[in-house]
Order: sequence, then C-alpha cells, then structure tokens
Amino acid sequence: MLHVPEHIKTIKPYVPGKPIEELERELGIEGSIKLASNESPLGPSSLALRVLREGLSGLNRYPDGSCYFLRNALSKTLGTAPDEILFGNGSNEIIELAVRTFMKPGDEAIMAHPSFVVYSMIVQAAGGKNVIVPLKDLRHDLDAMASEITERTKIIFIANPNNPTGTMNTKAEMEAFMEKVPEGVLVAVDEAYYEYVSSPDYADSLKYFRQGKDILILRTFSKIYGLAGLRIGYGIANILIITEMDKVRQPFNVNAMAQSAARAALKDRAHVEKAKKINERGKKYLYKELRAMKIRYVPTEANFIYIILEDDSASGLYEGMLKQGVIVRPMGKREIRVTIGLPKENKRFIAVLKELLSD
Repeated sequence: MLHVPEHIKTIKPYVPGKPIEELERELGIEGSIKLASNESPLGPSSLALRVLREGLSGLNRYPDGSCYFLRNALSKTLGTAPDEILFGNGSNEIIELAVRTFMKPGDEAIMAHPSFVVYSMIVQAAGGKNVIVPLKDLRHDLDAMASEITERTKIIFIANPNNPTGTMNTKAEMEAFMEKVPEGVLVAVDEAYYEYVSSPDYADSLKYFRQGKDILILRTFSKIYGLAGLRIGYGIANILIITEMDKVRQPFNVNAMAQSAARAALKDRAHVEKAKKINERGKKYLYKELRAMKIRYVPTEANFIYIILEDDSASGLYEGMLKQGVIVRPMGKREIRVTIGLPKENKRFIAVLKELLSD
C-alpha cells in the first residue's frame, strides 16, 4: 500500500456549494436556485460572452502562457507595472503558489477562523503549520494575529472583506497591523469581494504595495465579473515576489477563454456597476425582511449575508431549503451564509425561510 504522509491524510477535503444539477437530479425537481457560492447572479458581461463565442475556433492552440494582453490591460486599470501581476487558475492557485514559494515544512502561516478554509488546506498540504486566531466581534483580530508572529512565520492571510462573515477591517486597523509585521513575513490580503465594498473606511491595500511592503493582494474575476466557471484570479505584489512565485507556476495555467473573457470584462465598467447596484438593492431588501423576522444577521461588505440563528438549527434549515429548491451554505450549528441574488431569488429565499421557521 502506498504511504501517505500524515499531514496529507488528515486534510479535510473542501466541500463546495451544492450544484443545482446535483440537487435536481437527487430530488427530481426543477427550477432550483443557488445562493450558496457567492457567484454573480447577473452573470458575465455581454462583451465577455461575445469574445468567448468568437474564440471557440482557436481552442486547438495553447493559451498565451504569460497572459500578456490581459496583464497589460489590468496593469493600466490598477496603475501597476505588468510584471507586478501574476495570474492563476482562480485566486486559489495564487494562494497555493505563495505557499509553495515561501514556505517549507515546519514553517507557520497565521490566519483567522472562521475565514476562507482554503488557506489552511494549502498550508497543511505543504507540511506547514496553521496558526489559527479566532475572530473578534466577527472580524479579524489583527492585534492578536500580530502577537502570534514568530521567527517561523512566513505568511499571514487576511480576508478583507472576510468570508463567511462579510465583515471588514478598517484603514486604521490595517495601518497599525502593517507596522507590526517584520520584514520577511508575507501579508496575503484576500480581496475577492473588494468591488462590493461601500464603506469609505475600507483599507487600500495597494497603498502598502506602493510603499514596498511584503504584501500580496489576491483578487478574482469569479465574483462581480461573473466568470467563476472560467477560473481566473490574480495576485499583485512587488516584482521580486512575483518573480519567485512565477518559478513554481505551471505552464499554461490560465486557459485562453478565461484570458479573453477577463480582458473583455475589464472594459465593461457599466456591467460591474450594474452588478454592484443589484447587490446593494438585494442587501437592503434582505436586511429589511430579516429584521422583520427578528433574525440576527451580520451587516456585510460583500455579496452574501451571514445569518446567525437562535438555536442549533442550521443543518435542518439547510436541508429543508434544499427540498424546496433553494441552496444556501451551512457554516456551523447556528450559522448559514446566503448569497445576495436577483430580486426574485431573494424573495424566494425569504418566502421559504418564513415557511420553514413557522413550522
């Protein structure tokens, strides 16, 4: 029998939000809605869809391994140099490249809980040690995270806004934290949801990048751009960091269709603004309905809402919603996370929630 190292055997596999097709196949139903994976309910830009159709005839060719045209387009949008951007098969790959580049077995990475579970999975797979710091008031406790830094610390993961709570850390909090981080420790700030943020007190991570800090900013085309199915994300960092990470990147890691669609999506600012407006309206509607039902929720800076129930009923509520064709995400015994959808999807979620809680 093949030997599997203990740190691999003990990894808990990632369980994604249940696909609509799987649910309908299992229950023999139709017309289900998915509010589990924080996808854009608006879908991709029409510009992206057009270039996808036009690019089908070129699928016999390998993609541009350097993402040259997309890299240059994005650098102009961000105000960075092209060589300060690295693309991945989703921002998950950027996380993995960072861990493979800067950590060796026995090194430590600091992260919050609950937060994006992929951080800990990738660190464990590399033989690293996860240093877990509980959230404080459902936000990253940056003071406590800074106090955990040792000579073995190589990476600190901060999701801002945080997934699954939708909370954020402020400019002042990030400023104070960055002052405490010594040289040689990479701060990986996951900004998958930053386009949805409306708070004026949101920290500008690009500021620290421009100051030459050891920071890696993670962003994605999966959320507000509506390209989750194509898997494309990116990292922003100084050229020294990007150069080292690029050494461990697999050739042709970003497919041609993803590159073309992302480049087109960048041009369609109207689509992004429309997606944000839909999210804001949906957020206000769900807040109003949840307040009327006296259900506790966490105000969000993302495209999902973290709901905290009065008892350990999250699993039962999740299963009940599945039977009614509504897919949400259970996050604990008392917590569920619901993606903000289109108006009709939000109304259906509330209707099913009312029905289940009244039983």
